[in-house]
Parts: sequence; C-alpha cells; structure tokens
Amino acid sequence: MLQDYLPLFVILVVGFAVALIAVLLGMLFGPRRPTPRKAAPYESGIVPYGPGRRRMSIRFYLVAVLFILFDVEVVFVIFWAAAARQLGWLGFLAMLVFLIVLEVAHVYAWKKGALEWD
Repeated sequence: MLQDYLPLFVILVVGFAVALIAVLLGMLFGPRRPTPRKAAPYESGIVPYGPGRRRMSIRFYLVAVLFILFDVEVVFVIFWAAAARQLGWLGFLAMLVFLIVLEVAHVYAWKKGALEWD
C-alpha cells in the first residue's frame, strides 16, 4: 500500500533537493558586497517612514481572509467542472447547493460592509 505513495515521495524529495541546490549555489557563487544601503529596509521603492509596528486597520485582514475564502472555493468548482459528466445530476445539484451557500455568504459579507474600502 505504501508503494502507491512512492512517486509522490520522489517528487517531494526532488523538489526539495532542487530548491536546496539553488539556494546553496546562490550562497556559494553569489557576490557578497554588503553596504548600508543594501541592509536598509525596502518597501515598494519607497524609503520607509514611521515605526515599523504601526497599527493596521482590521479591514486589511478581513478583505484578505474573504479573498482566500472565496478563492479556495473556486478550486472546488474547477475540480467539479472537470468531473461534471461522471457526477451526473446528483453532482450538479450538490454543486448548485454549494454555490448557493457560497453566494449567500458573499451577499452577507457585502451587506455587512466587509467589502467596502474606505
């Protein structure tokens, strides 16, 4: 039974090995010329100002969580679409219920003002 997972394990090991080799080669052969300007914080091409730990509005986190929530749900729709013919009408009805619940959540977030960006 564990032999079924061998290809997955090989892919993981090869992926980690390639990433490790890339990092090690960069450290080994890359230039090392540290300067104060390179060590300074950098954000979007703008010199940072103010404290680095200033308070952020909860709206940023709320929008990010809602984006991840609705974005992950799209993955389920993609896999359902790939297997829609094999699932038949029962699969269609299940996806219809899923999308209705998802849209109710979307409308609820919209009505509560979670999607407003003021």
